[in-house]
Amino acid sequence: MRIAIYATLCLWLVLVANAVRAAEAPIIAAAAANDMAAVNQMISSGAEIEARDAQGRTALLAATHANAIEAARLLIEAGADVNAMDQIQDSPYLYAGAEGRLEILRMTLAAGADLASVNRYGGTALIPAAHHGHVETVRLLLTTKTDIDYVNSLGWTALLEAIILGDGGAAHTEIVRLLVGAGADVDISDADGISPLTHAKRQGYAKIIAILKKGGAR
Repeated sequence: MRIAIYATLCLWLVLVANAVRAAEAPIIAAAAANDMAAVNQMISSGAEIEARDAQGRTALLAATHANAIEAARLLIEAGADVNAMDQIQDSPYLYAGAEGRLEILRMTLAAGADLASVNRYGGTALIPAAHHGHVETVRLLLTTKTDIDYVNSLGWTALLEAIILGDGGAAHTEIVRLLVGAGADVDISDADGISPLTHAKRQGYAKIIAILKKGGAR
């Protein structure tokens, strides 16, 4: 009997949660569509700007996914949390950094982004930015107090990801140059004890090898 009551209560709570999400979905959809008039109207009407969808995303995170800059601006000006994470540990700040949403990233930084927050791989925004080859994003993040040598759950720093997961092309080479120039430790090895220089040599990235050696890599 108690088990049946408990199961019924759990089902009721799920239904209530889904109903709340459904009721608040319009602001999330409007933000993703960069519909500024709708977003502004809903904010003015008192809509809950931290409402979540089924994936745990807020309107601001949905706007960040869509690179809906103006909708994101409205939401941030209204006080939206730039550090609110979804079910897979993305926040507007972390996602903007990882995916090179530069204008939104600037806004999240100005609004109090948590530089120490980490994604589902245990990495700061700088690490996937380096991995994905977002040069200007890396350049911007290096002007902040983010930990340049932070090691994620895979055992990689931003420098290691730029080399291991990069393609050795112009973007990743410039990112390596920026990181080394900003003081990144060129000798932090991965979890297997392999250094950035060794990875670069294995990949045959001559320009990156030269940057690392000039930075004192062993």
